[in-house]
Amino acid sequence: MLAPFLIMLREGIEAALVTGIIASYLKQTGRGAFLPVVWVGVLLAVALSLFAGAALQLMAAEFPQKAQELFEAIVGFVAVIVLVSMVFWMRRAARSIKGELQGAIDAAMQAPKGATWALIGMTFFAVGREGLESVFFLLAVFQQSPGAAAPLGALLGLLVAVVLGYALYRGGIRLDLRRFFRWTGVFILIVAAGLAAASLRSLHEAGVWNLLQARVYDLSSTLPVSSVLGTVLSGVFNYQEAPTIGEAGLYVIFLAVTLVLFLKPDRPTLFRAPVTGTEKG
Repeated sequence: MLAPFLIMLREGIEAALVTGIIASYLKQTGRGAFLPVVWVGVLLAVALSLFAGAALQLMAAEFPQKAQELFEAIVGFVAVIVLVSMVFWMRRAARSIKGELQGAIDAAMQAPKGATWALIGMTFFAVGREGLESVFFLLAVFQQSPGAAAPLGALLGLLVAVVLGYALYRGGIRLDLRRFFRWTGVFILIVAAGLAAASLRSLHEAGVWNLLQARVYDLSSTLPVSSVLGTVLSGVFNYQEAPTIGEAGLYVIFLAVTLVLFLKPDRPTLFRAPVTGTEKG
């Protein structure tokens, strides 16, 4: 429940941040009449995400057992790629996202085919990206953690993100977004490592991967997945009581590489371009 909650909280805040920047800039520049257009783009992005999730879920239900395991593995690896790209994209874009969005709004207002459609498209793609990322992650998590806890956690995370996003837009709270994205990024990479290991296990169950199947350890009598702590660890970090060498190796290598790259400090720049009014934030 914790993993879907935190990831949907982060995804929701990213989408709310983008939407809030667009809405605030429109109001500040006397273009408040275009605010309903922003919501059209948001609603279309949400509809696309729900449709994509339902279509993938229905497609998976029609597969035979081994094909379903292969499908779960593919969805899991796609979710891993999406999560990692999301974390590293926000790490790079956090400082310049406000200026880039404001520049895109100015360009949309001068679009030859009409500002309305250009603004809808910009909002649709910005929010739709977050929505599709969420779809692949949630599908992978729901496949690994059946039951009501994961969907409930995702829904709570999204609701909290909406509330926080609105408070940020209204100026009611101030959130250290850089620190927030940094620490949730670390958590997401840990979750992604567990998803990668679980997806490798699904490949084995589908008959595609049969290497490195010796057990590293067996804690089934000490800390089984069916225990309270084991269930929590499994739901959050994809803990397995008896992982194979391949699963454990992928987990460790994945974390070692991604955490080092993610946590390394930014390179200092010798020359810094002057900051203009639209790049601040």
